Amino acid sequence: MKVLTLNFLTCAVKACKSSSASFPLHPKDCELVSDTIKPDPRLIHNILPRVDWTALSTTALELGFPALPDQAPTKEQLEEDEKMMGELHTLLLETQINEGKLVCGNCGHEYAVKEGIANFLLPNHLV
Repeated sequence: MKVLTLNFLTCAVKACKSSSASFPLHPKDCELVSDTIKPDPRLIHNILPRVDWTALSTTALELGFPALPDQAPTKEQLEEDEKMMGELHTLLLETQINEGKLVCGNCGHEYAVKEGIANFLLPNHLV
């Protein structure tokens, strides 16, 4: 599961739907793997407007990545700063969670991640 995917996931527990604490899901005890993907600046430029920057910053810190700037960089800033472009490429596209858990900040439910696939099936008492 790519780190980018975490930016679009929230807790599936019904009681968490109205809580902002259920997003983002927090990685716990994660084993990360990295794929080498050819950098494509256009892809990063197109992804960034769709990403919740605050959630991405939180996820990056929880996974042990360096702190991101307070605000998402503009296209012009990324074109000037190859290092930032490379770091975002690595974080969003090359880094994957292979094993571990995703934890809801609201209810504490843990979703297992095995072989890069998160299990979002809930037990009956949480549906």
